[in-house]
Amino acid sequence: MTWIIKRSWLIYLVYGKYNRQRSMLGKENHMNSFSCVITGHRPTRFKFKYNEKDKRCQRIKKCLQEQLIRLYNQGVRCFWAGGAMGADMWAAEILLRMKEQTMYQDVELCLALPFEGYDAGWDDWHRKRMGFIRKYAAKVLILGEMPSSDNYKKRNYYMVEQARYMVAVYDNTHNMRSGTQQTVNYAKKKGLQIIYIHPDTAQVTTEDAILWKK
Repeated sequence: MTWIIKRSWLIYLVYGKYNRQRSMLGKENHMNSFSCVITGHRPTRFKFKYNEKDKRCQRIKKCLQEQLIRLYNQGVRCFWAGGAMGADMWAAEILLRMKEQTMYQDVELCLALPFEGYDAGWDDWHRKRMGFIRKYAAKVLILGEMPSSDNYKKRNYYMVEQARYMVAVYDNTHNMRSGTQQTVNYAKKKGLQIIYIHPDTAQVTTEDAILWKK
C-alpha cells in the first residue's frame, strides 16, 4: 500500500508539473495572439522634426490611433512600446487616452526599456512625458543593467517575441539602418502581421491581406 501511494505521488508530481508547464505555454501563446508591438522613427527622421503641431505629425497620430483601435476591435488588448521619443511616445500617449474611455478600459500599455536612465540626455519636456507614461503603464520592464547597444537590441527583440501584430511607423520601401529597421526585420523573421504607416504620407499598408475581418 505504501509503495502504491508513493508511486501515485510520483506520477502526480511528474505529470502535474508537465500539465502546468503546458498550461503556462498555452497562456503565453494565447497572450501573444492578442498582443501588438509598436515601433517607429525618432523625431529627427520626420520632415517636421520635433514640431508635433505640424499637420503631418497630427495626421500620423490620427492614423496611429485608427490602427490601434482597429487592432483593439480585433481582440488585441496588450500593446508593447519601447519608450523612445517619436512614434513610441505618441502611441503610448494615445493608448493611455484610450484607456480613460469606458469602452477601452481594458487596454494594457506595456513598456520594454533598454536600461534605467536611457533617457538621461532628453530635454525636460520629453522626460516628463515619459515619466507620466511609465507611471500609468500596466507593466514596465527594464531589459538591461548598463547602457549598451546590445540592450537596445534585446529590448527590440523581446517586444517582438511577445506579440503577434506590429504597427510600424516606417518606410518599408527604403532600407534605413536604425533600431526601427532592426525591429521590423526581426518581426518579419518571426512572422508577425505588420501594419506600416508611412512616416511622410501616413499611408497604411500591410503585408497580410487577411489581417482585418470584414
